[in-house]
Amino acid sequence: MTMVRPRRVGARIAGRAHDLCATVGGPAGGAEVEPAAVRVVASTDPARLDEVVAEVELGGPETILAAAVAARSAAREWAAVPAPVRGSVIGSFGRLVADNADALARLVTREVGKPAAEARGEVQEIIDTCEFFRGEGRRLYGQTVPSEMPDRELFTFREPLGVMMVITAGNFPVAVPSWYLVPALLAGNTVVWKPAEYAAACAQAMLDLLTAAGVPAGAVNLVPADGRATSLGLERALAAGAVDKVGFTGSTEVGRVIGALCGRHLQSPCLELGGKNPMVVAPDADLDAAVSAAVFGGFGTAGQRCTSLGTAIVHESVHAAFVRRLDAAVSAAVIGDPTGDVLYGPLLDARFAAGFERHLTLLRDHHRLSGSTALGRITGATAGSAQPPGPGGLPRNGPRRGFVGDPDRGLYYHPLIVDGVRPDDELFREETFGPIVGVTTYRDLDEAIELANLPGYGLSSSIYTADAASALRFRRGVRAGMVSVNGSTTGAEAHLPFGGNGRSGNGSRQSGVWMLDQVTRWQSLSWDYSGRLQRAQLDTVVPAADLSFRLPR
Repeated sequence: MTMVRPRRVGARIAGRAHDLCATVGGPAGGAEVEPAAVRVVASTDPARLDEVVAEVELGGPETILAAAVAARSAAREWAAVPAPVRGSVIGSFGRLVADNADALARLVTREVGKPAAEARGEVQEIIDTCEFFRGEGRRLYGQTVPSEMPDRELFTFREPLGVMMVITAGNFPVAVPSWYLVPALLAGNTVVWKPAEYAAACAQAMLDLLTAAGVPAGAVNLVPADGRATSLGLERALAAGAVDKVGFTGSTEVGRVIGALCGRHLQSPCLELGGKNPMVVAPDADLDAAVSAAVFGGFGTAGQRCTSLGTAIVHESVHAAFVRRLDAAVSAAVIGDPTGDVLYGPLLDARFAAGFERHLTLLRDHHRLSGSTALGRITGATAGSAQPPGPGGLPRNGPRRGFVGDPDRGLYYHPLIVDGVRPDDELFREETFGPIVGVTTYRDLDEAIELANLPGYGLSSSIYTADAASALRFRRGVRAGMVSVNGSTTGAEAHLPFGGNGRSGNGSRQSGVWMLDQVTRWQSLSWDYSGRLQRAQLDTVVPAADLSFRLPR
């Protein structure tokens, strides 16, 4: 591998680089936790696999526990900072992100292969989140509630939870973490953050900016770790009473494990999981607009968004025209080097490339394929010629017209439109997390809604129609947490709730004031100054009423 100024990223606990060979005590000074051997992995540029962006030291379960203990130690002092002052710190973080936006966006592009324009948009999402929550430091309102007893006042207060463990994926390596980190800190919590190993350099940059903004040592603790260590470490931290809330963005499979683990400790995690997001195209839809949304929603970020378009459910009267236009648009799209103006760049990491390859094995004879000149990995002009054709007669692992850059250096994959998917196809029911969009047809709106709900996910959805009644019927019938009318399935604004239901999450929401319900607990206060014991319900005096009274006729 060519070493291109690799960073060294490891656990940072209580403001210091953590010695992964050290032992730690329990939250109350209990037994020590055994040390583990240090394992170092390379985070490589997926567009240039021979370039190492960071050497990542992976912590073990004991490192997760050490970080939780440090966060617990810092929690009281951070919670004591007045909420408006915490809001000012968040404001400073947002300004620092804005001032370093170009450098942070370049790092996102380099470490996870996100096209430059999308990376800059992701950084802007952090800025928007900070602008929103800065003001919430002055609006962490409780309520004054009237009592049924005299000389008694009732109040409610929002209080921080304590320690929040945040576990994030790498497809949005800086924006999605900000959805957890910013409101958690604003509300007075401290954080243990486990980022994706292949996005560790982005995480380190975020931590550096938070520290520069005035977030004190121990308020945010960074622990790169693999999945097994994270699971075991979280289990230990929960058992030790060192974690009060878990926020997780990632796959449905892992979300179930985290949900079960938290449930054993009577905690309700904040789960933002996968999606198989439908887009319904009605007979009266603007087809050009719908195609643009399908291209952006289905193939932007190489289809590696939780909100990526899964299946276009197209009315049979416009199906042929829609597929024809979609094929033309996808076939003409520029794909390749993410530093340029491209629809998408490489897949995030080798594990996702392998997953996408597995999904390509689910293609069937009744599927009609289009959108590119080959199937699978994009290669140089002479590569793949000896391989037999894939499904639909498309050559495997061949070149693509209009590709920019060097395809053989990165994890580049052909886009694929799969027309004719059926409700019992795995491609219809399962999230594919790659540049592939299915197409099926419907006859009436009730059937379209049934198809939209059938996979059991419930994150995002879209309908293209000029009819308000159809749009409202779709909104009422679809089980997705987010609905777009004449818009893409993907795209979020910082002041709207983001999240899903069913296989897409447990009903929790990120973004906007709704996130405050995930990072605070309600406390009620009853203050009696009557000088005597007053018992609600028992001692309440209600004036007598003559309920037999009637007006004269």
